Amino acid sequence: MAKADLELIKMVLQRNELDIRQVSQIMEDLQTELDAQVEEKPPPLKKQFSILVSDPSGKLGDKDLVGWVLQIPEDDDPRIAEERLVKAAYEYNTTAKGQRMPVKTIGETCEVVTTRITKEHHVWIKTKEPVLVNFTDNVIPEAK
Repeated sequence: MAKADLELIKMVLQRNELDIRQVSQIMEDLQTELDAQVEEKPPPLKKQFSILVSDPSGKLGDKDLVGWVLQIPEDDDPRIAEERLVKAAYEYNTTAKGQRMPVKTIGETCEVVTTRITKEHHVWIKTKEPVLVNFTDNVIPEAK
């Protein structure tokens, strides 16, 4: 729906030769409704990024690690992201589509489970496909 400026609406109402009191009442009602809509909108949820790394061998020393980029609420512990993905997978597996083709791994969960389900569990998947993880010593060498 197109949004119109209140001044434009007031001008159109006055042009149609409505009573001034009617125009004032209509404008007051419109302003009340607009204020109510603004109050109903909750503030956006602040989120932080998290990378869930797949380490099948159990050793982080391997160079061929992959992971998925996730977002969780800012105040939450990043270690809870995996638990939330598991809960989303369980919920997905109870749906008709999930019963036909259930997800069994975190990777399948990231690729297949819908945003609607993961959003309910406060986890947002940013990369459906796994991405490579690189290691760094976090130092920039000085120029010579």
